[in-house]
Amino acid sequence: MFCKLKKLEKPQLSERLLRLKKELKKRSKKPKQIETLSQSENDFIQKIKRETNRLNQNNVTRTKAYLAFFNRHPEIHWAFLGHMVSRNGGWNMTDLKGGILSKLLTSKEAKSFFSFLERGNWLIFQDAFPQFLLYEASLNSRTNLFHLLPNLNVSIFMEVIWNEFWKERDVYLLTMALIVNEQSYLEARVLQNSSFKKKVFNTLEFKLQEFLSMNHILFPYSCNGKQKLAGQTLRHFESLHERILLGKRLYHVLFNNNERFEMTVQWANEHPHSGSRMDYWPHFFHDVDEGVPGRILKQRIKSCQIIPGSSRIYSPSLEFAWKNQNHPCAEIGDWYKDAGVINYLPRVEEIIDGEIENDYCKTLERLELAVITKKAISFRD
Repeated sequence: MFCKLKKLEKPQLSERLLRLKKELKKRSKKPKQIETLSQSENDFIQKIKRETNRLNQNNVTRTKAYLAFFNRHPEIHWAFLGHMVSRNGGWNMTDLKGGILSKLLTSKEAKSFFSFLERGNWLIFQDAFPQFLLYEASLNSRTNLFHLLPNLNVSIFMEVIWNEFWKERDVYLLTMALIVNEQSYLEARVLQNSSFKKKVFNTLEFKLQEFLSMNHILFPYSCNGKQKLAGQTLRHFESLHERILLGKRLYHVLFNNNERFEMTVQWANEHPHSGSRMDYWPHFFHDVDEGVPGRILKQRIKSCQIIPGSSRIYSPSLEFAWKNQNHPCAEIGDWYKDAGVINYLPRVEEIIDGEIENDYCKTLERLELAVITKKAISFRD
C-alpha cells in the first residue's frame, strides 16, 4: 500500500544528516511499539485529538488554525506555508461551483473533485496539527514530549526530526521534513486510492486541467497599495517526487525574500480566508453571481483585467459552495520505509522569483475560451 519515492541522486550529506539517517535506519529495524500511557498522558492525547477535530471541520477552519498557530510560533515556518497552500486548496474547491469550472464539469464530476481535494486537506491537517500542539505543549512544560507522537499515529520519521529540532532549532530542516512527511502521508491515502484514481485522475477533465496549468499555487500580497501574486505551478500532480520538489520551491518563494514574506504575512492576517478568490482579487472575482441567466457567453478576461461592462467571475465562499463532510478515520500505517528520504533535506540555495501572475491570467483566459467553445458546440448540436 505504501509507495517508494523516486530514487534520488545522493547529495553530500552533513554530519548531522548522516547521524539522522543512521538513527532512522536503527529505529526502522525495531518493531514499532506504542508505549502504555499514564492516565494524565492519555487525557492529554485525547485533548489534542479533540482540539484537532474541532478545528478540522472544513477548509476554512483548518486554514485559519494554521495561521493562528504560526502567529503564536513563527519559528514553525511550515505552519505559514501550510496556511497559504491550504488557502489555495479552498479556492480550488470553490472553483468547482464558480463561474468557469462549473460550466466545464458535471455536478457528479465536481463532487468527485471536491471529495479528492477535501480528503487531502483533511488528512494533512489531522496529521500535522497534532504535531504542532505537542510542540506547543512541550514549550509550555519545558519538556520534550515527542515520545508521544506514535500515540498520534505520526511517522517515526517525524519523531526523529522533532527530537532533533528540540535540540538544534534548525527551522529549515524541520520545514523540509514536514514537506516530505505530509506529501508521503498523502501518497497512499489519496493519490494511490483506487476510487480517486478512477473518478479523478483517469478523467478527461483532470488531464484537461493539467494541460491548462490549473495547478497554480498563488501567494497574494500587497505592495505599495497594489495587489500582487507570487507562486509556482505543479505540472505533475500524481508524482510524489514532483510534489515534494514543489513544496521546497514554494518555501523558497515565501521565505527567501524577507520583504515579500512580511507583506504576505500582513496580507494573510488582514484578509481572513473565506474560500472565495474575491479575497485577493475583488476587481476580478465576486462571491455573488453577477451573471445574467441565458445571456450569450462572450469573452470577459483580457490582459489580467475584466473587460469594461462585463460581470466579474463568480467565486463563492466555501460555506455557500460545499457542506461540511464526515470523514472516515485516517488509514493507519507509517509511510516511512527508506532512509533515502533524508536526501530531500539538505539546504539548496535556489533563485526562484515566483513570478506567476501572467501565467495565471493566461490560464483564466484559456479556461473561459474552453467554456465559450463548449457552449457553442452544445448550441450547434
